[in-house]
Amino acid sequence: MDESLFDQSQGNRANKVCSLEEAIGHVQAGDSVHLLCSHTRWSAAARALIRKWWGQDPEWTLVMLSLSSLGTLFFRGGLVSKVVTGYSGDVFPNFSPNPRFGTAYLSGEVQVEHWSFLSFAQRMEAAARGLSAITTHSLAGSSMEANQGYATVDTPFGTVGMLQAYAPDIAFVHGAIADAAGNIAFHPPMLEGVWGALAAKRGVVATVERIVDDIRPWAHLVRIPAHQVLAVAECPLGAHPGGLYGRFTSAEPYGEDLQFWSQVREVSRQDDAAFDEWINKWVLEPADQTEYLELLGSERISRLRQRAQSDSWKAEAASMPPDLDSPANDWERAAIFGARTLADRLVATQADTVLAGAGVANLATWLGAEMARERGAPTVLTAELGLLGYEPTLADPFVFNHRAFPSATMLADSDWVLGAMIPGPNTSCVACLGAAQVDAAGNINSTVIPGKVFLVGSGGGNDVATTADEVVIVTTLSAKRTVSQVPYITSPGDRVTRIATELGVFRRRETANGEAGSSRTLFELIAVASGMEATIRERLGWDLVIADDCVELEPPTAQELQRLRGWDPQGFFLRP
Repeated sequence: MDESLFDQSQGNRANKVCSLEEAIGHVQAGDSVHLLCSHTRWSAAARALIRKWWGQDPEWTLVMLSLSSLGTLFFRGGLVSKVVTGYSGDVFPNFSPNPRFGTAYLSGEVQVEHWSFLSFAQRMEAAARGLSAITTHSLAGSSMEANQGYATVDTPFGTVGMLQAYAPDIAFVHGAIADAAGNIAFHPPMLEGVWGALAAKRGVVATVERIVDDIRPWAHLVRIPAHQVLAVAECPLGAHPGGLYGRFTSAEPYGEDLQFWSQVREVSRQDDAAFDEWINKWVLEPADQTEYLELLGSERISRLRQRAQSDSWKAEAASMPPDLDSPANDWERAAIFGARTLADRLVATQADTVLAGAGVANLATWLGAEMARERGAPTVLTAELGLLGYEPTLADPFVFNHRAFPSATMLADSDWVLGAMIPGPNTSCVACLGAAQVDAAGNINSTVIPGKVFLVGSGGGNDVATTADEVVIVTTLSAKRTVSQVPYITSPGDRVTRIATELGVFRRRETANGEAGSSRTLFELIAVASGMEATIRERLGWDLVIADDCVELEPPTAQELQRLRGWDPQGFFLRP
């Protein structure tokens, strides 16, 4: 190649490199602002944006796939009037509702549009492709069918779900590296992908770990071209408290700061004065990324660099041996009974893949997959983040654990996992999902109990529940969780075949004609913990039907508890 021609083409491109403060100057009041979520999760640009506009009421529409605890900063600063999202809740140390989201949504102070992870990205995919709409498997049979951007349409090819295209005004991304022209390269896995960035009407504001002179050695990792980029700012550790996985480019990786994530979760639950004190220290007072890193300190940064090493989990596991003496608690029994149930289904179906929901359902899936493979099943783990064929590590129960990424046979994004592989005709998939509420038809509610409490939203649950070959639910049995009919359907129950709890396991049944007393009871008890039948009958939100072949559940074994607690020795999910 004639390098002079390349130099000439580059010389004709504008230099997009600027300070972070200059970069965020592209945002205007009233904008629809998209913060892209890959495995990095957060960005220094989001923090700078909050700092610049704090208290000025710009009435943004915040478009963000997953609002973690840090998303509450936009609410406390009075920066948003509307949110478009797939998840509004805490992520670390466990997946849980955050009262600041719930208060704003239920009061109407902030409007919210709930979408599934896949449909959220697909709408922006349509816009990026110049389409007015795009087809989807998701949302059918859920309460999200009522969203204005969704419709079912009769076509010559059958009835299809359609999503209206959506383009934000401006998008913020954090990449690994970029050149001065603004070509942005990313490390996988990518979660939502870059459709929102490609669809953004005015363009992209990017932060990256490093600016490089020539990006061609990493051309295969460039996902956003220079002409779509408004500005790029170099921000080392720009995803903190998120991390950067892998050595795919010259950018140096670092692990997620779980201590920081936990801290912001806790302080966001305190009164406004305590939260404001934290915000001042970590968001408003550091003038730029250099000052922010000085506040973090070199020792903490060094630990995060070390955490990015693929074998760093070994030292953590050695320092946190699981408690093997205490008896199984309710969540552990639910996880173990769910794992056994899931293993039976994986063996019976010889499923290619199994996809886990978050929290306890995730741990049940890991254990169930191990059990099934010991019995000859070919099943591999997959995750909506964009993983296929991965294996978990000890001492880290999170589905987004970066130390598990090196074991994966494929690193992609949620569009590939949720939109192509799972619904694809050549892939058999059993899913294991949790449920804040589940009803007699197997419908799951993880979004809202209207007028009472906001939960978290769909995440990828709706996408999985509508396309997996079958679904196993793992939850605890209580009057609040098992209800006759959920008030909001996040994920339809059509494909749910089993519901596993700490007290018993239910199987989908065929309802006999004329069975009036149980006409809405679609599940029958097939396994029960010793002496728990009366408790189940008391707590269950629908008529209890006991199968003729119902058996007694064997108590959790020491080996099963050891595996579960080895993954979650601190009890983030396996809480008493």
